[in-house]
Amino acid sequence: MRNTAKLTTAVLAASALTLGLTACGSDKDSGSLDSSGPLVVAASPTPHAEILDFVKDKLAKKAGLDLEVKEFTDYITPNTATEDGSVGANYFQNQPYLDDFNNKRGTHIVPVVTVHLEPLGLYSHKVKKADALKSGATVAVPNDAVNEARALKLLAANGLITLKDGVGNEATPRDITKNPKDLKFKEVEAAQTPRSLDDVDAAVVNGNYAISAGLKPAKDALVLESPKDNPYGNFLAVKKGNEKDPRVTKLAKLLTSPEVKKFIEDKYQGSVIPSF
Repeated sequence: MRNTAKLTTAVLAASALTLGLTACGSDKDSGSLDSSGPLVVAASPTPHAEILDFVKDKLAKKAGLDLEVKEFTDYITPNTATEDGSVGANYFQNQPYLDDFNNKRGTHIVPVVTVHLEPLGLYSHKVKKADALKSGATVAVPNDAVNEARALKLLAANGLITLKDGVGNEATPRDITKNPKDLKFKEVEAAQTPRSLDDVDAAVVNGNYAISAGLKPAKDALVLESPKDNPYGNFLAVKKGNEKDPRVTKLAKLLTSPEVKKFIEDKYQGSVIPSF
């Protein structure tokens, strides 16, 4: 039976505040893990928590792993909760996003093992092909730095815009050098991009949010990221220093097992792609 605890951002914010108050005066290792209890992993609902639930229900007991999964619907709290030790690990993000997060927030989160890729896609309720977008069409893109850059690179890879040479993971619409359709860009929170589809001509949506909204990336996307040499694989992550926790190493091994690979391939049919 599915037994995943769901926490809202508001609840976690209050929890984090309480933890912050109780941590006053503690040593610098306050975020280190107590390996005697269950491993609590923060995850986005789809597909991350679903994959973890499969591990918990089918594989963890035999491996001697006590696993608890907590779902989060934002891209911030899983890292802050991992940093302060209220969860032991998280599974929701890619390397460019983590690098940007650590740099801006002073956190110390590190990857453990890469599990899967969720191809970013362009979707529309108004056109069936990307080249059918009209002049002046509005395209919603995620408003966080890394995912916005990723969205723009997807559009550039499919000939809708041209970006400056060498632009990296901080690309913004200001870095567009050619825009033959005079596309307009609406920046929205990543989780809201599927909901924006009724208000814009198209939206670039992260794979997990597309699946949660009932979209099938492999079928419904007008254009979709290629998995070849893709730097955006999603991984299990912990606070630095906790990589060798025996529960973490057990989970890393299970997440890259043949059983999990088959589960991902069977359940997501190309909308989520194993990275191992």
